[in-house]
Amino acid sequence: MTTPGDNRELGIPADVHRVNEAVLVAYLKDHIAGFAGDCTIHQFLGGQSNPTYLIEDTSGTYVLRKKPPGTLLPSAHAVDREYRVISALADTDVPVPRTRNLCEDETVIGQMFYVMDYVPGRVLAEREMPGCTPGERTAMFHSMASVLGTLHSVDYRDVGLDDFGRPSMYVARQVARWSKQYEASKVEDCEAMDNVIGWLTQNNPDDEQAAIVHGDYRPGNVIFHSKTPDVAAVLDWELSTIGHPLADLGYFLMPYRLDAAASPWGLQGLDLDGLGIPPESTLVEAYAGASHRESVENIDYYIVFSMFRLAAILAGVLRRGLDGNASDPRAVERGRTYAQLAGVALSIAHNS
Repeated sequence: MTTPGDNRELGIPADVHRVNEAVLVAYLKDHIAGFAGDCTIHQFLGGQSNPTYLIEDTSGTYVLRKKPPGTLLPSAHAVDREYRVISALADTDVPVPRTRNLCEDETVIGQMFYVMDYVPGRVLAEREMPGCTPGERTAMFHSMASVLGTLHSVDYRDVGLDDFGRPSMYVARQVARWSKQYEASKVEDCEAMDNVIGWLTQNNPDDEQAAIVHGDYRPGNVIFHSKTPDVAAVLDWELSTIGHPLADLGYFLMPYRLDAAASPWGLQGLDLDGLGIPPESTLVEAYAGASHRESVENIDYYIVFSMFRLAAILAGVLRRGLDGNASDPRAVERGRTYAQLAGVALSIAHNS
C-alpha cells in the first residue's frame, strides 16, 4: 500500500507502535480546526527513528510523528524540536510542511507527538533514484544542494530560533555528544570509532560559523514534486539545531566518498555520468551560490565528522533493534554497518 499520489509505503502499525485511535481522534478534533474525525490511520514503513503515521480525514490529509516507546537516550527523538524548527521556517524560502499541533502530554497516546500537513510527492530514498531519467536526477541533486544553501542563508535570529542551539564550538560539542551517545548505546568495542573520535578532536579547523542545520540532509529526507525535480518539502528535522553549516554539507556529500559495493549509501563505483548524478564539486558550487559564500573550505574534515556521527546513530539503531523497540524490523541489519562506516571515515582522515 502506498500514499495517495506518490510512492511512500504504508502499513498497519506493529503492536509496539499502535496508538489508541479513539483517544487520538478525540484529541485532534479538539486541537485542529475543522478536523472531522472520520479518518483512517496507517504507519509509514521504513526509517529508524520517530514512528510516523498518515491520517486521512475528510478535512484534509495529515502526518503524525511521535517519539518511539521504551527507554530513550537523553535528548534523542526530539519531536518538539522538529515541530519548532518547521514552524519557524514556514515563511522562508525553505520548503517545509505546515505544522498543526504539538502535543507534549504523553498521557494522550503514550508519547509526545506533533501533526503537520501531508505534502504529496515522491520520496526517493534509493541512491540511484529508480524511475527517474538522468536529466531529472541532475536537476534533483541541484535542487537539493540549492535548498540546503537556502536553509543556511536563513538568519536563525530573524525566525525566532535564537535559543535553538549554541552557535559556538558546534563541532567540538557534537563530537563530545555523539561520543557519549555511542558509549551509552554500543554493544561491542570498535577501534575505528575510538580512533576517529580522537582524530576529530585533534584536527578541528576551528572555523566558527553558525546557521540552522538540518542534521540528516539526504535524498530520503526530502519530498520531490510529483511531476518536477524540485524539492517540495524537507522532512525529519529531529537532529536540527544551530550549528556549523558545513557539517550539513559534509553529510550531504558523504555518499561520494563511500564505495557503492560496500555501502547502501555509496556512490563510488557507479556510473554517475550515465545516471545523471552530478560530481561532488558541482554540488559544492550550487550550494555555495545558494548560501551566498565564495568558497567552501575543509570539506574533508566535515565529511569525516558526518561519517562518525552517522556511525554513532547507527550504533544506536543497532541497540534499539536488539532491544526490540526500533521502528523498522531491519534495524539490526542496518545498525551493524556502523563499524564499516567508521573504518571509511578513519581512512579519509588519514589521507586528509
